[in-house]
Parts: sequence; C-alpha cells; structure tokens
Amino acid sequence: MSEYRRVYVPGGTYFFTVVTYQRRKIFHDPQACELLKVIWSKVIKNFPFTTNTFCLLPDHFHCVITLPQNDTNFSIRLREIKRLFSVSFHDEKINSLNCSRQKRSEKNIWQRRFWDHLIRNEKDFNNHIEYTHFNPVKHGYVNQVKDWEYSSFHKYVKSGWIDPNWGVTYQEPSEGIYGE
Repeated sequence: MSEYRRVYVPGGTYFFTVVTYQRRKIFHDPQACELLKVIWSKVIKNFPFTTNTFCLLPDHFHCVITLPQNDTNFSIRLREIKRLFSVSFHDEKINSLNCSRQKRSEKNIWQRRFWDHLIRNEKDFNNHIEYTHFNPVKHGYVNQVKDWEYSSFHKYVKSGWIDPNWGVTYQEPSEGIYGE
C-alpha cells in the first residue's frame, strides 16, 4: 500500500471528496440528507470551520472548507462528521458488517479515506467551487445546476455571486481538479 501524505496548513482552505462505502446511494433518502446537515452543524460548533461550498450527491459529497487561522486539523472534522453520521444512521442493509470492518468496529457507511486538496490560489478556489456546484450535472442527476437541491449553489445565487442559470455552458477546467 502506498504511503498517503496530507498537507496541513494553519487556516488553510481545502477541497474534499467523501464517498460512501461501495458507493451506496445512502443520500437518495431525504432523512439521511437532513441528518448529515444536522451533524455538519454540530461538528462546526465543536470544531469551527467555514463551509465555502458544499454539494451532497447520493453516494458522495464535495465541499470546500476554511479552517480557523491557528488550526491545521481538518481530519478531526471529517472524522467527526463520518463518525456521528455512522452512529446516528440506521439501515439494516448497510449495518451488516464484513470481517475487516468488524475488526475495526466500522459500519458500512463511508469509505475509510477521503480525497483532500489544499487550495493554492483564487483560481484554484474558483475551479473547485465550480466543480462542486456542477457535479450533479456531471453525474447526470439533473440537467441544470439550479435543479439540484442539496448544493450551496442556491446560497451563492441568493447572495448575488452566481447567476441562477450558471452552469448551462460550464466546462471543467482543462487542467482538472485532481491533477489530471
């Protein structure tokens, strides 16, 4: 197994992708979506951070967050979000464990790891905001960004930062957000 390194910067802004175990579509259920929203707020109270953007899809979510100036520990925040959701969410099909997960006392809700990326500059920030908002269209869940309910896109529209019809002609950045 390759060694995985994370970059920790005080007050850093990061993009994350967090995926459900075996890409199960847990978040087709509106109650699961609401539960994640409640847990997200609880974690912010205990481990403050700013949510710059967020999009919840049936089997994963993307977000960009900014840590407080003197804080580098984004891992504890994601761990708490995943842990609290796992403790609170109940589904018989999902709660049956395989041997590896039983040994670790894990539920079959989340993949063990998550993708993180330190935002380097304003262009990088904007690319990740756009990628996050466009993701439901990319995956074929809707034809227009504005039609996806579980996205911070709607807050951006209310604030006047984005036109309600943004994304109709959007194309992903040529350099990609995963270093492609």
